[in-house]
Amino acid sequence: MTRRVALINNGKQYAGPALAREYARRGHDIVFAMPEDGLVEELEAMGATVEVVPGKIDISDPGDAQKLVDAALARFGRIDSAVMFSGRIIIGRFTNSTVEQLDDIVHTCLHAPYEFLKAVVPPMVEAGSGQVLVITSAAGARPTPGAPLYSSVRAGATMMARNVADEVASTGVQVNACGTNFMDFPEFRKAAGADDPERRKFIESQVPMGRLGTMEEFAAFCMAFLDGSSQFTTGQYVAYAGGWA
Repeated sequence: MTRRVALINNGKQYAGPALAREYARRGHDIVFAMPEDGLVEELEAMGATVEVVPGKIDISDPGDAQKLVDAALARFGRIDSAVMFSGRIIIGRFTNSTVEQLDDIVHTCLHAPYEFLKAVVPPMVEAGSGQVLVITSAAGARPTPGAPLYSSVRAGATMMARNVADEVASTGVQVNACGTNFMDFPEFRKAAGADDPERRKFIESQVPMGRLGTMEEFAAFCMAFLDGSSQFTTGQYVAYAGGWA
């Protein structure tokens, strides 16, 4: 059987490495940018063919997501599955916020999914199939004290994905969204102060499940929307936040 082709926007940060490993376990070839050290060799040892897009790719910037798509189509001729994540966490009260902070969050949290969807959806529509997962934030599912701008813009990204899903559902292309919070990765720990053991203990007490989520379990969860095993759901949003949202 022909192996499925998966596209990930970033192979180094957040869930990128864990998603790549999970894709490889499930028989996918992989296209991504900026892989962490040793990841390509690890994936190839698992049987995956890997295409690395050279240079720094920031899908918030016009044209960068298209570079990923062009590389996938040039190497494999198609894209079966695509997943993206982006964003910068800015905290603080709304009354103390600035328009510069808002512009920053819109660029990283809204422009990025827009550019990614504009790039990956058309070739999937032309092919008559494909799966896209936009990873946003569970902060967009409820008011989030201390992160009002971030919460608001993440909600917009989730709704963008759901609107695209509605627009292309009849073509056989699936678009879904998943929002995380309380995940154990450096950017969250830094923003929340969770590298301090006492602070981490307090943060985990805010999570109904009493802990932070791991990248590995999140990647496994995402596969239901990405690995081709379930092709009858689109336009959905699910929070992955230990019961917080």
